[in-house]
Amino acid sequence: MRLKHIKGAEEAVASSPFVIHDAKTRSGTWRQLFGNETPIHIEIGMGKGRFLMELAALNPQISYIGIERYSSVLLRALQKMEEAPLPNLYFLCEDAAELAEFFAPGEISRIYLNFSDPWPKARHARRRLTSVNYLERYGAVLSRDGQLEFKTDNEALFDFSLESVEEAGWRLLGCTRDLHQDPQMGQGNIMTEYEEKFSSRGNPIFKLAAAPAGISLARE
Repeated sequence: MRLKHIKGAEEAVASSPFVIHDAKTRSGTWRQLFGNETPIHIEIGMGKGRFLMELAALNPQISYIGIERYSSVLLRALQKMEEAPLPNLYFLCEDAAELAEFFAPGEISRIYLNFSDPWPKARHARRRLTSVNYLERYGAVLSRDGQLEFKTDNEALFDFSLESVEEAGWRLLGCTRDLHQDPQMGQGNIMTEYEEKFSSRGNPIFKLAAAPAGISLARE
């Protein structure tokens, strides 16, 4: 993936009070950072932050962490946070492949993946955020009632993701191939920047919700 470099982005991320820079030392102690015992939800590949910031504003009873590895992308979210700070939201500029080093087993209640890079070449399949090896990482940090929610406009990636859920031994909790026309799966849906762009072109939005085997169906 090629991204336009924004001058000063690294410095802005490094100095921002909204970015946690010592994530590997906080495993198991994130609730102390937020100062409460509320559930923690994370978004991996959060982009410019629209989805997560709207969620955080609507749900002050939940703590949120956005993970975005590219500083030039994260910069946009930081600019929004400076205009309207949210006490229940922090960011990480980290690689999600190291997820288990940031969070303790059972520390996360929900994981959101929105319009992740499809990595279309077969040789790059393991890099897809819904591959079996990533699902194993998610399962290691999800709580007993935790789950994953994934949205995309890429049908090939969605089909791959459904296969990964089955191969990993996860349970499919919900699935739709046209989110905006599905009254159950679409209830309370918050659109991302990409979702708004693709749906305006008439593209259907795909969504699934899944949980590792053995995790209960309880929801917050």
